[in-house]
Formats: sequence, structure tokens, C-alpha cells
Amino acid sequence: KKSLAVDLKSETGRGIVERLIPTADVFLEGFRPGVIDRLGFGYDRLKAVNPGLIYLSVSGFGQVGPLREKPAMDPILQAFTGFMSENKGPDGVPHRTPTIIIDMSTALYSHQAVVAALYAKARGAPGRRINASLMEAAANLQSIRMMSAVRDGPFKNVAGPGGTYQASDGAWIQIAAVKNHEFEGVCRVLGLDDLLGDPRYATTPKRYEHGPYLMQRAGDVIKTETAAHWRDKLTAAGLQNEIIQTYDEFVGHSHTEASGVISWTLQPGSDQRWATPNPPGTRRLESGSVEATAPRLGQHTREILASL
Repeated sequence: KKSLAVDLKSETGRGIVERLIPTADVFLEGFRPGVIDRLGFGYDRLKAVNPGLIYLSVSGFGQVGPLREKPAMDPILQAFTGFMSENKGPDGVPHRTPTIIIDMSTALYSHQAVVAALYAKARGAPGRRINASLMEAAANLQSIRMMSAVRDGPFKNVAGPGGTYQASDGAWIQIAAVKNHEFEGVCRVLGLDDLLGDPRYATTPKRYEHGPYLMQRAGDVIKTETAAHWRDKLTAAGLQNEIIQTYDEFVGHSHTEASGVISWTLQPGSDQRWATPNPPGTRRLESGSVEATAPRLGQHTREILASL
């Protein structure tokens, strides 16, 4: 990436962008609907200048509909699309996730659409306009839950003894035990043999019905030992589980380091290395390389102007 900063409300700034349009492959804008047209860079005009242009518009609620002009960032779409209603804590309060998951998924879906359009263009297709929104991304990200929830209702309690539990050392552990053999395995590891063979817990739907009781029984046992103790026991039995980690713990974990999922990169304006995830399917980021460096805002303005 190179970073060019211009004022699109000035004649000079618009003139600079005009010079870039004829040779551009992709034009991306993230204003509210109608703003880019008022600035003079709407799709119809740019298409006349560069017929092969892939033109991507990203908005909050989309380009049409009664909410099209309403300002909206990630937390608002978490609320609007049902995400927060499904993400309730034990207190029953809907919670926003701070990982800007809707913003990130919008970027991924937009990237997917642009790459497909570029592939089609390379095979002779014309340029095109692509509309993407945080709302569409949020809906697609939740497609499995949304399809089942609309038909079957809100998220049900977990099928105990799976769930989230606090151990004796204060650490938390997550257990997944949906299938019959997983239920039986967790019960054996926790010493809950009295639950085995009981017809009330013989199937997953029945365990959903008795979820609170099964979780209470499991929780009483788990709080007697450390999270690491139960992780090792459950893992040795081939059961799904893991200790709930912070980002620091995840980045420093021996498996994370061995798998190479994180690169430590230096970035302009900072003398500390950043824990940078390596995108799936790409080569490992090397600190100092073009691919691994995010430019400062406007860092290449003079360089790009000189090239024009």
C-alpha cells in the first residue's frame, strides 16, 4: 500500500484523484450513500472515464432503503442484525463484542467480491459496480444461526456438561460436549458416572432440556481443580476443550509460535513490534517488507504527486 492524503472538497484534491482514475483497477469509497456523487466521483462518471474500473461502495445499511443515510458503525450493526441478541451473558444482558467483527467481515466479503470481479475482468468481462454493506456482511456472517433462529427461535442453552466453567485457580475453561460419546467422556473424566445411562440425558435434545442442571453438576466438580488440570484430563481423553486465554496468552502460546500464525512486525511511527496475524493462504509476513508494512497517513503523498 501507499498512502495519499488529499482534500476532495478542494479543486486541487479532486484534480489529483482525476489523474489516477484512468489507470486504476479498483476504486473504493466508504461514504454514506450520495456523498461520493456530490464530490464528483460517482460510478457513472468514472465508468465513462475508465470502462474497466471495478467500483466498490461500502456503507452501513446499504445503498437503498429507509435507513440508507443513517450513520452506522460496527456496534450499531451488531445491534440491528440480531448479533447482540444472541450474544447474552449469564446476566441475560445483550453484549457487543469488541473485536469489530462486523467491520472485519465487511472487509473480507468486499475483498471476495472485488477479487472475483478482477478475475472476471482478466477473462474479458467489463468493469462493474459492487455494493457492500456492514448490514449484508453481518447477516452473512450469522447465516447459520440466523436461518435456524428464524425457524426455531433464539439460541438455546448449551447441552450440558458442555459450557464455560471457572476452575479453582480462577481461570476459565470451555468444554464442548454435544455428541453422545462426548457427553459420556466428559462425565467419566469429571466422575459424574451417575448421569450415564439415565434416560433423561440419553440424547442431545434431552440434554438441552436439562442444560442448567448438567452445567451445575459439572461446575461443582471443575471448581475443585485448576483449569490446566481439567484441560490435560479432557485432552488426554480426546474431548473438545481449551482454557480461555487473553490475546497475550494466545500470541505467546507454544502452538501459536510453532504454527507461525503470528509475525512480529515493525511499523512506521512505532519502535515496538506488533503481533500481526498472517492471513490464511498467504506467505508469512516479514517485518520491513512492503507486504508487512502499513504506511502512515499521507506518507507517500509527495512521491505519488511527483509520479504524476
